[in-house]
Amino acid sequence: MMGCWILNEGLSTILVLSWLGINFYLFIDTFYWYEEEESFHYTRVILGSTLAWARASALCLNFNCMLILIPVSRNLISFIRGTSICCGGPWRRQLDKNLRFHKLVAYGIAVNATIHIVAHFFNLERYHWSQSEEAQGLLAALSKLGNTPNESYLNPVRTFPTNTTTELLRTIAGVTGLVISLALVLIMTSSTEFIRQASYELFWYTHHVFIVFFLSLAIHGTGRIVRGQTQDSLSLHNITCCRDRYAEWQTVAQCPVPQFSGKEPSAWKWILGPVVLYACERIIRFWRFQQEVVITKVVSHPSGVLELHMKKRGFKMAPGQYILVQCPAISSLEWHPFTLTSAPQEDFFSVHIRAAGDWTAALLEAFGAEGQALQEPRSLPRLAVDGPFGTALTDVFHYPVCVCVAAGIGVTPFAALLKSMWYKCSEAQTPLKLSKVYFYWICRDARAFEWFADLLLSLETRMSEQGKTHFLSYHIFLTGWDENQAFHIALHWDENTDVITGLKQKTFYGRPNWNNEFKQIAYNHPSSSIGVFFCGPKALSRTLQKMCRLYSSADPRGVHFYYNKESF
Repeated sequence: MMGCWILNEGLSTILVLSWLGINFYLFIDTFYWYEEEESFHYTRVILGSTLAWARASALCLNFNCMLILIPVSRNLISFIRGTSICCGGPWRRQLDKNLRFHKLVAYGIAVNATIHIVAHFFNLERYHWSQSEEAQGLLAALSKLGNTPNESYLNPVRTFPTNTTTELLRTIAGVTGLVISLALVLIMTSSTEFIRQASYELFWYTHHVFIVFFLSLAIHGTGRIVRGQTQDSLSLHNITCCRDRYAEWQTVAQCPVPQFSGKEPSAWKWILGPVVLYACERIIRFWRFQQEVVITKVVSHPSGVLELHMKKRGFKMAPGQYILVQCPAISSLEWHPFTLTSAPQEDFFSVHIRAAGDWTAALLEAFGAEGQALQEPRSLPRLAVDGPFGTALTDVFHYPVCVCVAAGIGVTPFAALLKSMWYKCSEAQTPLKLSKVYFYWICRDARAFEWFADLLLSLETRMSEQGKTHFLSYHIFLTGWDENQAFHIALHWDENTDVITGLKQKTFYGRPNWNNEFKQIAYNHPSSSIGVFFCGPKALSRTLQKMCRLYSSADPRGVHFYYNKESF
């Protein structure tokens, strides 16, 4: 079992541990540097170890902010995916986990930001207390520096009666720190699964507060509140000899008054590259937004699914890819991902859209989805298209055997795949590496089968004509029905074709027994690498992942299941 887990998750675990290791190294190295660095000796007298906590977490925060935009740079990931020499085998599967890594880095930002904020609250209180009458000795002497000419201050809180909150909000660091904190809270809370499902639009808009977050982060350190002794001052003022002679700093030449300056801001250096990269992504999107998209066909299916056929100059795709769609008539800012359901061999590209939120509902209404008649293209709202972008399903032809599992509208990625198979079989080109496909579709609404059944019927007929009936095994499962449907099904059970889909393969009722299915597939292909591709809910995803681990052989010569999940 451990060997099977390593097979599917080993590289992901190594990458996550590497990320954690870099974070721990940066934190610990920076922490001890600030604990021991001579130029911050006097700063530590006032602040203690919270100085090191604040600075170490700040460096880790910068590191993770550098990483956070890379996993969502779609064009970059698609480019890397297409470079098979540089990205082959298990490394390609890591690209499909880009959003998971994006979330992981976001948690890293949240943890380090929390440590940074808490540490600076303690620092602010210690700065404030060191100006009180209770502060004595070296602490009081350091806090009063800057009150006379030719002195630089160390303590940014200049008087004890000052309200620390008001004083903080008068500084660049305080204002930007508050903005960063509020932006982070807003982004994190609106990214929860509950919010995304309840209102994708809310998630989409609030996520773009990241622009404010990065701008504030870039200028956060320019206030230089945390100060250390200058190098020139260190060469004249020997801390070992002078720290206990603070009363003589004004009079003894060997111990001149120490001079301090703020540390040069560095956050912008960390984030500049990724921000420029992401800006290029947006420039590409804007350029694609300007390109004309011609809508050639609109079909409204009974299951509440809208089918759009489109053309765009220079558009090239591969099976399993997706595009981002914008409808300026509905929103001039929102882009939504949809899987392409057409094959590369067709002279158009298509998507199937189900109403699953305010934006998609408005789109269906704008295209007159209440009827099945074709709409007049001239009267339709304009659409903009960005993409296409690669996903896990583009790797399906790299396996000799693949298992495709779809739940509900999650069948759309496999439409393009099956169409492409149909064309490849028709063209009788070079034999494919892929020799067997197991297709499972689980759906609770019988009407949802309507638009996809025609494709399966065409594929079924073509495979039969080519003598390749063994190539595709499909299993359709209906999980919901009423009494009238049950009676109709029972009445026509003995017919040659299925009463719901019209296919030769009968529909199954209920849910698949995945243990039996995987056991049979493993038995049929005892020494094969089998790609498992899934698009659907998380609960079923976890089940399939477990099955892949359970039925993969520990023997390198045995059967191995490689799990791949669609994510946008």
